[in-house]
Amino acid sequence: MHAAARTIGGVAVGSVGLGAMPLSVEGRPDEDQAMATIHAALDAGVRLIDTADSYHWHAGEVGHNERLIARALAAYGRGSEEVLVATKGGRGRPGDGSWTVNGDPRHLRRAAEASAARLGVEAIGLYQLHKPDPAVPFADSVGALRDLADAGTIRMAGLSNVDREQIGIAQEILGPYLVSVQNRFSPAHQSTRDTLDLCTELGLAFLPWSPLGGISLSAVDDPGTGAPTPDSPFHALARARGVSPQQVCLAWHLARSPVVVPIPGARRPASIRDSAAAAGLTLSAEEVAGLCL
Repeated sequence: MHAAARTIGGVAVGSVGLGAMPLSVEGRPDEDQAMATIHAALDAGVRLIDTADSYHWHAGEVGHNERLIARALAAYGRGSEEVLVATKGGRGRPGDGSWTVNGDPRHLRRAAEASAARLGVEAIGLYQLHKPDPAVPFADSVGALRDLADAGTIRMAGLSNVDREQIGIAQEILGPYLVSVQNRFSPAHQSTRDTLDLCTELGLAFLPWSPLGGISLSAVDDPGTGAPTPDSPFHALARARGVSPQQVCLAWHLARSPVVVPIPGARRPASIRDSAAAAGLTLSAEEVAGLCL
């Protein structure tokens, strides 16, 4: 089962994206290493970079990750125009490690305009509602994305951390503007499998965040709990194939559905080079079956 090139809303993005959050949150590398990591991703063929205005560490740093990506793309030069930058709005970080949610349509419209300015684009390629706000009717938040698309501030819209019912509501409001769903999904977190199945049925791109859960810790995991096991079927197959467990895990994602585009995080160039190589790892049907937990 070879991973064919993937698309989001008709835009070619390759098979594996880059989750850029670790480059700006707690434990982030210095800017030189962060820039080198983004450039290594582009050199490896990555054409999807996932970010959000809330990907920062300290208070007063809103948009840190977006600004970093804009600088990296500008420095990379030729070929950077082929990259789809997917950003998100609707969450905040006060600077104490916590996360907030704000799905007010007025906030989302302002946030998208600010994100476009930080990214240096007239229209954001893919803009995603970061998380439904329980204090705001979901349809109202999604309606703000429709307004942004109609106004030309964003080209495509997506959802994150949503269920099947919310996907259906958003599809009615957004129509063809809705192109993607970004939910947590990994060997260790498969409770959103029903949303992956729905995206496959509808032809929406499914972007699993923290896709290596159970294989590697991510930027959202507590390093003191839930340490990955070194003796899973993924590790056994990796040893047999002479590749990393992370590559096997990403190839497993790609084999599940043609709409899947995993977005593993990375803090080092070597990490994203290894992840991107999963696009060339062919798993047999028997191997895939052996990894189904």
